[in-house]
Amino acid sequence: MIYSMTAFARKQFKGDWGTAVWEIRSVNQRYLESYFRLPEQFRGLEVNLKDIFRKRVQRGKIECNLRFEASSSNDNALSMNQELAAQVIQNTQWILDKAGSGTFNAIDVLNWPGVMQTPEQDLDAVTVELMVGFEQTLNEFIDARAAEGTNLAAFIEQRLTAIGEQANKVRSFMPEVQVWQKARILKKFEDAKVELDSTRVEQELVILAQKTDVAEELDRLDSHISESRKVLKKGGPVGRRLDFMMQEFNREANTLGSKVINSEITAAAVECKVLIEQMREQVQNIE
Repeated sequence: MIYSMTAFARKQFKGDWGTAVWEIRSVNQRYLESYFRLPEQFRGLEVNLKDIFRKRVQRGKIECNLRFEASSSNDNALSMNQELAAQVIQNTQWILDKAGSGTFNAIDVLNWPGVMQTPEQDLDAVTVELMVGFEQTLNEFIDARAAEGTNLAAFIEQRLTAIGEQANKVRSFMPEVQVWQKARILKKFEDAKVELDSTRVEQELVILAQKTDVAEELDRLDSHISESRKVLKKGGPVGRRLDFMMQEFNREANTLGSKVINSEITAAAVECKVLIEQMREQVQNIE
């Protein structure tokens, strides 16, 4: 399976504790980098989340966001720690009696840390549910990468087929090109009114054949096509391998275009370069 580095997944969850939304998105990156935006009370999850990503994803710049909204009943329900409030009042009064003057404000008592309380949520239980939601979101995220990867593999396969067709076209032209080049050499001798020497002609033709022989380049193109298909079939994190193959394709296409002086073969070489560039752009998206 081929995986794209570009994907997005979003999932919302609700419970007695409130509402949570996980969002995971990724873009191209040479290595694996993960960034998190988590509510303060759940910052402790980051180490665990990073470890999960390392096990499931090989490459890409990943942003993982969690939006958490506690239920309104938990937000608004206040209770008073009456025992603590009584101790605050008693101690404050003792200080005032000793000082012999001064007053205290009842609001100050309410503002004393711990006097007014909101019911504490069971964060461990909430965390368990949030992690279940994260796993579901991550699965959708991986599925999205796989679906896009399948499309990328099909795109590359089409271009590989087209490059093979261009290579075969060049092969079919080569006999005609060789005949044309031989006639061109003979015409030059004739125009120069040089007496034809069979040995000299043969030497010139051999030199020209060596300069314009593209059999090796065509064979290498076929080999690169075969190897690229093997890489696609193998699957997994193959983006770097395919990127290397694109460099090899370009090398052969450039050599092919520079060896033969023929408009049709030159056009085939240019078309190969266009196809290779299209593949190279898409390979950058593959994990």
